Amino acid sequence: MGYYNLPPLKDTIHSLQQCEETFFAYYFQEELCGIISFKLDRTEIDSHRLIVHPTHFRKGVAQKLLDFVENMHEVKSIRVMTGSKNTPAINFYLKNDFYKVQEVKIDEYLTLSYFRKYMI
Repeated sequence: MGYYNLPPLKDTIHSLQQCEETFFAYYFQEELCGIISFKLDRTEIDSHRLIVHPTHFRKGVAQKLLDFVENMHEVKSIRVMTGSKNTPAINFYLKNDFYKVQEVKIDEYLTLSYFRKYMI
């Protein structure tokens, strides 16, 4: 995205331990391939991170992580946010039946897109 001031890029072990998110990882042959994190409220999953190691792009890792989280809780909706220039992430969410709720311009270099998916 070309924006290096994103808060997640400044995370430390301590900040991750204190963030109150639930984390799940996807491993293949003992290699960490990706992670997903979220906060769960009674009726909604608020997804905070969906990260895939670059050597595992386009192998279905993100899909497996999202499917896992979607199927583990009975919730009414899932919400996510990503940079508006993050075309692969946006296409991924649209493909998974999310719809864009809003865009918020943070500064001249960063605009965030918010998505939501209602569960049937």
